[in-house]
Amino acid sequence: MKKKSTIIQIVILIIALIFVWDSAYVVNETEQVVVTQFGRPVGDAITSPGLKFKVPFIQTTNFFEKRFLEWRGDPNQIPTKDKKYIFVDTYARWQITDPLKFYMRLKNERGAQSRLDDILDGETRDFIANYNLEELVRTSNRTPIPSGATGEAIGDSLINIEVGREKIQRMIRESANRQTQDLGIVILDLRVKRLNYVPEVREQVYHRMRSERFRIAEMFRSEGQGEAARINGEKERDLQVIRSEAFRQAEEIMGKADAEAASIYANAYDKTSTSRELYSFIKSMETFEKALNEDTQVILSTKSELFKYLKGVN
Repeated sequence: MKKKSTIIQIVILIIALIFVWDSAYVVNETEQVVVTQFGRPVGDAITSPGLKFKVPFIQTTNFFEKRFLEWRGDPNQIPTKDKKYIFVDTYARWQITDPLKFYMRLKNERGAQSRLDDILDGETRDFIANYNLEELVRTSNRTPIPSGATGEAIGDSLINIEVGREKIQRMIRESANRQTQDLGIVILDLRVKRLNYVPEVREQVYHRMRSERFRIAEMFRSEGQGEAARINGEKERDLQVIRSEAFRQAEEIMGKADAEAASIYANAYDKTSTSRELYSFIKSMETFEKALNEDTQVILSTKSELFKYLKGVN
């Protein structure tokens, strides 16, 4: 009898332990729980951490994250208002704020992710289709920046935006939150991670960018050639001025030298008759040397000064 009683006690203890094991559960600081009975929620959601209890076997605990959760959008090809096709890649952060409503409407995080795909992707497509590309790329207006020494501003920097990327993201988030009010979740933030042209448009854009750079480079070359021509012109002008001044100074020096020589000759000529005769003879000989050669025939008058000197030559 004792052995039988011991076995019964052990069995009861095991059953009690199973009941206690199945009825007790622990809620961490990062978790929130919805208790269901036969698939239907029982009571309010449990959001405080600690040791909790439920009815064993017939009640089930459903744990949900209390922390921020991540949503990654599916990159889509979307046309903008100005008919430019772009790939848009978005991401968001969301949180379960009402676990009971979340369980009743979405069941689990997988269902929530699928519902967010429909809401956020749809809102992103709608808003992007209502704005030009510049509104999606930039957040605020900016002062045109000149391109190099030409002082030419890049054309698209002059386009003023009225809304901007930051505000569009905020409008997408607010519109999506209005649709998730009865889902027990809230979208904390939504961002456009990456914008890019589709391959066909991207090649056209790269070609236009290359053409623009080539045009600016050609402008630089033309300006450089014009500046080089101006510098060469100034150089030639300065060189002509220097040459003219040097020629003028040389002529003045030669004139002064000739005047001095003539003065010396004149002084020598005026001193004595012998000197005058010598001077006349020398000048005559110089004239003969320059004007005559072996084949030259000269007809002179007997009254010529040159004939006087030739007459004395035997």
